[in-house]
Amino acid sequence: MPALSFSTQIMHLGKDVSDAAYGLVSRAIAPTQGGLLQGQNPAALNNADPIRLWIIQLFIIICFTQLLGLFLSRIRQPRVISEVIGGILLGPTAMGRINGFTNNIFPAQSVYYLNLTANIGLVLFLFVVGMEVDTRIIRRNGRASLAISAVGMVLPFGLGAAVSVPMYALYINESIVSFGNYLLFAGVAMSITAFPVLCRILTECKLLPTAVGTVTLAAGVGNDIVGWILLALTVALVNATTGVMAVYILLCTVGWALVLLFPIKWGLNWLARKTGSFESGPTPFMMTLVLLLVFASAFFTDVIGVHAIFGGFLAGIAMPHEGGFRTALVEKFEDLVTLLFIPIYFALSGLSTNLGLLNRGVDWGYIVLLCVIAFVGKFVGCAATAFFFGFKWREAGAIGTLMSCKGLVELIVLNVGLSAGILDTRIFSMFVVMALVLTFMTTPLTLMFYPPKYHVYLADGHLPGPTHRHSEAEAAHPTPRATTFNSVTGTTATRGEEQLKSRFAVVLSKMEHLPALMTLTQLLQPPPTGPATAFDNTRASSIDESEKDSTTKQNTGRMLSVPVLSTTPVRATTISPHTPPVRIDALRLIELTERASALFKASVTDELVRSDPLVNIFRTYGHLNRIPISASVSVVNYDSFPSSVNHHVQDHASELVIIPWGPQSMGSSVLEQATTGASGTTTYSGPLSSLFSSPTSTSAPDGPQSLLYSQFARRVFAEAPSDVALFIDRGLSPSETAGGYGQHIFFPFFGGPDDRAALALVVQLCAHPAISATVIRVTKSDEPTEVDLQTPAATHLSDNIRDNIASTLNAGMTLQSTHFPDTVYGQNTTQVQLASSAADDIAWETFARPSGETAPRSPFIEEALTRVNFSSLTSSQPLRVLVQRAHQEERESGSWKTLVVVVGRGRRLATESHHAELAQLLSEHGRETSINPDVRKTIGDVATAFAVSGSRASLLIMQSAEAR
Repeated sequence: MPALSFSTQIMHLGKDVSDAAYGLVSRAIAPTQGGLLQGQNPAALNNADPIRLWIIQLFIIICFTQLLGLFLSRIRQPRVISEVIGGILLGPTAMGRINGFTNNIFPAQSVYYLNLTANIGLVLFLFVVGMEVDTRIIRRNGRASLAISAVGMVLPFGLGAAVSVPMYALYINESIVSFGNYLLFAGVAMSITAFPVLCRILTECKLLPTAVGTVTLAAGVGNDIVGWILLALTVALVNATTGVMAVYILLCTVGWALVLLFPIKWGLNWLARKTGSFESGPTPFMMTLVLLLVFASAFFTDVIGVHAIFGGFLAGIAMPHEGGFRTALVEKFEDLVTLLFIPIYFALSGLSTNLGLLNRGVDWGYIVLLCVIAFVGKFVGCAATAFFFGFKWREAGAIGTLMSCKGLVELIVLNVGLSAGILDTRIFSMFVVMALVLTFMTTPLTLMFYPPKYHVYLADGHLPGPTHRHSEAEAAHPTPRATTFNSVTGTTATRGEEQLKSRFAVVLSKMEHLPALMTLTQLLQPPPTGPATAFDNTRASSIDESEKDSTTKQNTGRMLSVPVLSTTPVRATTISPHTPPVRIDALRLIELTERASALFKASVTDELVRSDPLVNIFRTYGHLNRIPISASVSVVNYDSFPSSVNHHVQDHASELVIIPWGPQSMGSSVLEQATTGASGTTTYSGPLSSLFSSPTSTSAPDGPQSLLYSQFARRVFAEAPSDVALFIDRGLSPSETAGGYGQHIFFPFFGGPDDRAALALVVQLCAHPAISATVIRVTKSDEPTEVDLQTPAATHLSDNIRDNIASTLNAGMTLQSTHFPDTVYGQNTTQVQLASSAADDIAWETFARPSGETAPRSPFIEEALTRVNFSSLTSSQPLRVLVQRAHQEERESGSWKTLVVVVGRGRRLATESHHAELAQLLSEHGRETSINPDVRKTIGDVATAFAVSGSRASLLIMQSAEAR
């Protein structure tokens, strides 16, 4: 027995050892992954690893909503419409009716993972919404916005409470939801305004800088804050077991809000200054701290019985305003939130929306009643209040319509009510339809009440008094306010041949435009006051290299506006009493995108005027050059850039609008700067390259962008109510950065309104002692002249540059926009041509004749004409001759002066057509073909000739308002 027992024990021990060994081996073997190659279904839900199905759901949601957005954006609907409709279509209303779709793509268990992702995104989205709320807007716009906001909540709240009585009796289970909670929730759902969607509609309708947009934005901020407070009260009442507990929840919420808005906000300001986050954006430490604060706030509001989204909203309000800190935070959060999390949230809303349940006539009757009550309550309350405060009926109607917008915030409110048990699926679906209808109709109704021709724009964003607004007739037909300065009498007068411009409007849209504007600002700066030392042209041309080097060393580090003076005394210059006071009004254009940060910038343009780096740099440069510069900011869609320029010109009575075109914005591959290699071939590079580069060429990657800017310039040419100048800056070559100063202007005068305006501007620019000019009156002959025989043929381009030009011109139709709007000219009759030709003779005689042979001129003009050399040219090929003369002027100017070629655009009433000669000029440079029509239409034939010839000079292309 003992022996048997021993053997049994041995057997048991061996079995235990084998089991243990098998267990160790089993643990060492990796479990089966169930991949696609093993026949597993990738869409099958695995609770231990749900990432596969989550990614499939994500792709379906985002692609579906984006495709809908492409269509709905064309009818000017906000993105929230496509997201909500996409969610509804993916739910049981449409796609859910497909057999197996919901069970395989959106099974019930997977909704928990989507819900977690959506709620994380919702907290971050409400954090962004909180940062968009700026209470300073309310304080700045006073009683009107507060009154509109208050009445716009009280009236729809009362109507919503009234309609909740029959709906509660018909749809709500009394044992689950109390009447008081449902009444309060229905009132909030009717009275709330979707502030983020409202801001988007205001910007797309170009209403933010108007009186309507300003007061609506302020009223929307107040409405948003009160709406969230009421919603928090509703959720607190639902979650509280007793009335006393509800009071405790509200007190805790108020206490947490005070903690965030005062000590925590002060601490964030202090840390942001210490870490340099105001100057260079949030540091990683500040971003970590902000993220922890957002989710800590969401956690606190959730555990005390209020939804977590309120914590995110309060954290957003607590973020500092200074230094663009909020805008930088929004830029870091918005793409992830709006492109990923929010579509998931609305897909979940769609899964909870079943329009198939609304299968009774009474259901649709109540939907119509909800839409009417929600719109009428907002529209009547807000519009009547606005009309009481002095707004016209069109403005009041637009304010009432805008305040009725529901959109994103309404859907969040409804989802909170659904999750809190206040609404069931049927009532939730009815309210969703109401929100969609009101959001969809906001934009078209606003445009119907308040079309662009009635817009009243504000210069400072403040609400004007009744006496400061135009009447509707004045708004519909604005009167041009441009004035001109008569150099003979020293007073403002109507258009004439000797009028000088004093108010200039410049366009700032990119950093690379600053060099061009600084160069042109230097040209426009007034001459020194009192006795001054003028720049000696003779001395500059004859100074030897040793003197040049010593002068360069003495002036190292000085600004460009400080002239290099010769060592010999020259004639002193005094300013004329009739000198026009030069003023520049800069317009900073910022493209409005779909990002929330762009909307945030659009709502705080008054801060951008003070903080934008481009504006500050240009304003400082103007101060150093003694030119007063005012600035304004416009945040609009790219297509609205020309109209913003036109409004700016009208509001500031500008006489000339200047469009800069810097080297970086035009490319850097061919056709501007010329250098001769060892083989004798000439290569070109510079800003005009991308206009002539093929879209498939790797040497000009920004060609399409240059074409867009070209079309923008052409629209300004077509629509601006004043003279327009397109300044193409070639930049500075290395030899010119060695200390050269001054500009020499080369201007061929062909005739026509554009050339006459250019002639007057050239004379005005030459009033500065550092600027000289060569003005040539050109006459085209039928037969070759002696000048033609003496002018050498153009230098040929190298083979690779010639092939680049050829491929570009052959692909010109790919880039051009044949239907793009251009300047619409009046009828070009023989009588008009004769009058224009007579005006050309008068303009030329006014400036070119000696002072004793013409009418008395002002001292200002006489001083300027001493630096202008007038001559005449008769040629059968004037463009080729002028190009050679321009190269000669460049060589004679040397490094002491840069060359600026001024030309008239010559699109109407030009004395000669240059089409044939332009084609011949291209042939001389290596390829006989036609130029890109879009380029020719933008800058004109004469400027195109200088561009394709490889001239190193900057180009100033003038178009007169008289030409339209």
